[in-house]
Amino acid sequence: MSRPRIRPDHQIIVVGIGAGPSIPSRDEMLRLFFVCRKPGGTDMTQSKARTLVVCGHGMVAQRFLEELTTLAPDAYQRVIVFNGESVPAYNRIQLSALLAGDTDEASLVLRPEDWFRSSRIQVHNGEPIVSVDRKRHTVTTVTGRVQHYDTLVLATGSSPARLGIPGEDLENVVSFRDIKDTRNLIAQSQKHQRAVVVGGGFLGLEAADGLRRRGMDVTLLHRGSHLLNRQLDPTGGELLARALEDRGLHILTSRSPIQLLGKDQVRAVQLDDQTLISTDLVVIATGITPNRGLAQSAGLVCGRGIAVNGQLQTSDPDIFALGECCQLDSQTFGLVEPGYQQASVLARHLAGPTQDIVFTPTDIATRLKISGIPVFSCGLQTPDDETESLISQDFEHGTYSHLLVRNNQLVGAILVGDASQGPWFQELIANGTNIAPHRALLPFGKQFCQAAA
Repeated sequence: MSRPRIRPDHQIIVVGIGAGPSIPSRDEMLRLFFVCRKPGGTDMTQSKARTLVVCGHGMVAQRFLEELTTLAPDAYQRVIVFNGESVPAYNRIQLSALLAGDTDEASLVLRPEDWFRSSRIQVHNGEPIVSVDRKRHTVTTVTGRVQHYDTLVLATGSSPARLGIPGEDLENVVSFRDIKDTRNLIAQSQKHQRAVVVGGGFLGLEAADGLRRRGMDVTLLHRGSHLLNRQLDPTGGELLARALEDRGLHILTSRSPIQLLGKDQVRAVQLDDQTLISTDLVVIATGITPNRGLAQSAGLVCGRGIAVNGQLQTSDPDIFALGECCQLDSQTFGLVEPGYQQASVLARHLAGPTQDIVFTPTDIATRLKISGIPVFSCGLQTPDDETESLISQDFEHGTYSHLLVRNNQLVGAILVGDASQGPWFQELIANGTNIAPHRALLPFGKQFCQAAA
């Protein structure tokens, strides 16, 4: 019999041990009977009978499952995943490549079926949870299945934000969030010629470029003054827009749709300057809304998302939330990287509950490539009275660099066209490195600075 792992939070209870030739060791007593304290504080005998239920199966939920099975494969006797999508977890980041025709669905799969079997994880695809009974510790799925849980993890993700304008419910007004949306867009591109994409953020740019590469005539609308206005400054956004226009996109900034026109199917978009754009397809990519409905109906505390603490614990000590559905203090999370950090924290917490493991949001760098154009952004994007701007632009090669310096420390970096120095700039920002010795050479990159040292 293998020796059980003893943690500080185990309570050792000795039952019926009388006088004998020797006093049992701590491990022997633990084999007789031990109580493992659950994350929520409930004492559970026979801990191996515990059941973990995960609601949702996106990239963050899958990362959590992988980390938990690596750290503590026997923490739960049963691990059951209820997935609202018809397919198991896949790489959502590659949906833009799938839309553009650069990859296929098979390459998006994160883990083969054998992995789930060997990890003793049951996945029920196409069977979302519709209600939670916290008192009875059960969940009910759309099929009517009732499942007991000891620990419940909500990874319900997010939904596309709506425009809130007339005509939004017309046929061929779609979103771009999951594999079902991507299949639909590919099918639409084979039947129609014209598309309007609303939103100049990551998803909007990727949808627009993917449809263009599928042969559609695409107009991109963005209400901001420049593309990626949360990541780039006006010059960087304008440079990106010109490069995309050279590839065939039509880009209109500082414009917003006020209604979508058509009888049954969308036929035109009316803008706030009364311009009409004829179209066969409208893609809405204006942000996301955390999926908090299930948590709200269960009586959990919610803000914009499901409220959690540093251990990703909700207002119910046996229910946790992570990824795009959760909210820590006033912050929600729309990127994969913070979700991965949350997955690691939660897996470690459930493997061996401790208050020392907490999720602390950090500054996440933006790295992407749109139609072959590299873009990088980290730290501050907007200068203030205390920052100095170091700007370098190569018109011939279409590259742009804007570095923000405060008190001889790099505090922000924006790169368009050449993002090769991005990781180094991110390191300088994170470490608070004194850049005074090579300040003038900083825009030229690491090699120049090191050569001059």
